[in-house]
Order: sequence, then C-alpha cells, then structure tokens
Amino acid sequence: MKPKTPSVTVKDFFTNHAAMLQLRLVAGASGLNRAIREGSVHRPGLALIGFYKHFAHKRVQIIGMNETDYLNSLSVRLQRQRIREFFARKIPCVIFARNQKPPKIFLEEAELHSVAVFVSPRITMRLINAATICMEMDFAPSAIEHGSMVDVQGVGVMIRGKSGIGKSEAVLGLIERGYSLITDDVCKIRCMEGRELVVASPSIIRHHMEIRGIGIINVATTFGVGSIRLEKRLDLIVTLQAWEEAEEIERTGLEQLFYEILGIRLPHVIIPIKSGRDVARLIEVAALDAKLKQMGQHSAQDFNNKLLAAMQNSGVER
Repeated sequence: MKPKTPSVTVKDFFTNHAAMLQLRLVAGASGLNRAIREGSVHRPGLALIGFYKHFAHKRVQIIGMNETDYLNSLSVRLQRQRIREFFARKIPCVIFARNQKPPKIFLEEAELHSVAVFVSPRITMRLINAATICMEMDFAPSAIEHGSMVDVQGVGVMIRGKSGIGKSEAVLGLIERGYSLITDDVCKIRCMEGRELVVASPSIIRHHMEIRGIGIINVATTFGVGSIRLEKRLDLIVTLQAWEEAEEIERTGLEQLFYEILGIRLPHVIIPIKSGRDVARLIEVAALDAKLKQMGQHSAQDFNNKLLAAMQNSGVER
C-alpha cells in the first residue's frame, strides 16, 4: 500500500487548528491557498537580521516577542527592507505569538505579497510546541483501508473481510457489549512518527453504520455518546473469512501472523465464519488476548512451556 502524499494549504492549517492554536487572521487573506511544504514550524530570528543561509522558508513562521521588538527598533526604511526580504522567500504564513501587534509595515507587506498573518495569545514556546504537533498530524503518511474499527477495552481492532461477510454485524455486537465505534467500512489511517498507526473515520460517514436489511443508523444517537470515538491507535487486525474458504488455521496460537500497513507490522488474526459462531465474542476474545500479549503474557506459549515441562517430568520422549 502506497502512502498518500500530504497536501496542506494555509487554509487547511487554519481550518483544522485555529481553535487549538487560538489563531486570528489579521492580514493576507489572499494568501490562504499557499502550500505549506514542510511539516514543521520555524522561528525566523536570524532571517530578520538578514541571514538566510539556513532559512526554512517552506515552514510556518512563528514570531515571538524578541523578533517583534527587534523589528520595532529599526528605522522605517530598514524595517521595510528587512520585511520585504523576508516575504520575498515565499513563506507560507506567519503567526505572531503572545497577542503581539504586528508592525504596520509588516501588515502592509503581507498584503502586498499575499502572505497570511495570524495572531495567537499563546506564549511563544507553547505555540511552537502545539503547532509542531498539529503539523505532524497534517503531514503524517496516510492511507485508506477497507474495514471497520472498534475500541475493545483499549485495544484498537480493525475488522476486515469480503463484502457481506458480516463485519458491520460483528461491530454492532461489540457496540451492544459496551465498546466504541471508530469507523464503519472505511478506515483513514495515519502513521505517527513512524511508530504507530492512528485510525479515524471520514467525516461524511462519522458515527454512522450501514446494517443490511435495516439501512444506515446513527450510532451515537442509537446507543449513546459513549458508543463512539473520533480516533484510536490501531493494535490488532482481524480478518473474517468464510469457513469453506479458510486455509489450514494454526490452532494453538504459537505462530503469530502479521499484517503490514504503511510499513508497520501489526498482529493479525484470521477468524473463520460459519453459522452459529458468535463472531463479536470471538473478536472480543482476540482483542483481550492481544492486550495480554502487550502486557507480556502469551497464553499459547505459557501452555506450550507447561506441556514441555510435563513431558520432561514424565520421561516422555520428544
């Protein structure tokens, strides 16, 4: 599966994170369609004094109190010169921290160069930290996987299988047991820091499920707000497979299967389906077993060790 290349504009950044970062647009609205080309932020202290050798011009620029005081200390002519040089680097946008009032010349040049300027009340370092987290989310490698996702006692379980195999019915059974739906049928996956996958639902289908014979239901309305979650780390893949199509299944659980998404290998369980099997209960047990393994307790391995010890004690030849 090839990861989707992120494409983030200033408008996307503002729409997604204005509330968290407490952003207010004060100039350069015509520049909202500019692309942010690197998933980080930059504090342009040296750039404003004219040193651009290592200037990260592809990033969101954050200006603190020191930079603002420096600009205000310059003569009008030199201030305009430095600000024009700054905007000439085709930066995506600028955020002033601590509710600082940008110099008048700065706002004039921002309008002239179509660069969006925002103001935030957050102190500079906290703004940088929060904005960095936001950018990491926006630029995380992503992919779409066909399947449903449920939080089972803190274990994020993606349920896969052919259309009509019973994924939504299994999810419904888990919700009835008190577990939470993340998404039904389509999983939006992000790889965070190259070490874990986070799954969310596409906004258009969020909180909804399709149940064959019934139609589309709103899970939050039907089962209560506790039955949904916006996103969850992915811990386990469960594939539902028709009994007659299932290959030889490893019955002891000693051999761990894996499923790879965005370069990360996840534990994988294949559950054969036939009439009379309580699929929701089987998925619940698989999730709880995965949780025990995360805690260092491997039931199949423990049983195997006891069996080998018993064989040794009884003198049975192996």
